[in-house]
Amino acid sequence: MVRVLRKQDWFHADGFPISIERRDPQEPFGLHAHDFSELVLITGGRGLHVTGRESWPLAAGDVFVIGPSRPHDYRNMADLRLINILFEPRVLERQTWDLPALPGYHALFNLEPAWRSRHQFRSRLHLQAPELARAVALVDMIDEELQRRDPGFAALAVASFMQLIGYLARCYSRSRDPDTRSLLRIAEAITHLESRYDQPINLDELASIAHMSKRTFMRAFTRATGTTPIAYLIQLRVRHAAALLRREPLNISEVAYRVGFEDSNYFSRQFRQIMGASPREYRRASVSV
Repeated sequence: MVRVLRKQDWFHADGFPISIERRDPQEPFGLHAHDFSELVLITGGRGLHVTGRESWPLAAGDVFVIGPSRPHDYRNMADLRLINILFEPRVLERQTWDLPALPGYHALFNLEPAWRSRHQFRSRLHLQAPELARAVALVDMIDEELQRRDPGFAALAVASFMQLIGYLARCYSRSRDPDTRSLLRIAEAITHLESRYDQPINLDELASIAHMSKRTFMRAFTRATGTTPIAYLIQLRVRHAAALLRREPLNISEVAYRVGFEDSNYFSRQFRQIMGASPREYRRASVSV
């Protein structure tokens, strides 16, 4: 039986969606899952990370993400020390500025977890000692705000959290490990989509960016993201359209064209399917909030 950890038991009563748990050392815990995400930094010792029937060795400097509902455990621990940054995924679904322009961001949070079994954990992020020290210093900044909870702590804690994410994404992008580089190639194709969502997209070009055949790229992209490149692009365009509807006095056709749709009727259908409301309904609801 897999124990499921609930956010109400691990996050502050005020509902702030980030929490930090330090394990120094990690004690036996048992196979478990949770309804939130974890960013894990291994700060010392050794052990095994167990997910179902598979297990992988851990060492200081390893960094990885555990998504909601993914059972895992730590075993064969020898002074294993780690920091868990617990967060609700909605933190990253909000304004991330230009973090999606970093291939390492997509690789760390989306691709490596999806390819963990296939790559036998070899494509995880591994920090050298100076990099780990800087990452821990950023965690300390978050933790200080969470512990004190002075006025303004939420903004400062989120700012430090995003700084940590950006730093780790840059570290991932600098890796020269072959398995890591293979994920980064797919991440570069995702970054291409993110930065050119309002332009026509050529699947052959995306496959070329990923250094794969078109067929292999389509399979790899779907496996990594859970959707096809075209569906991913439509979701991107709708997300940006929603932001425009909230802040710009453009008519619906102008919004559609601005984000890359050539047909405003098709745009409206896709928007309703993804957002659960028509563009006009969404705008009215946003204004009334």
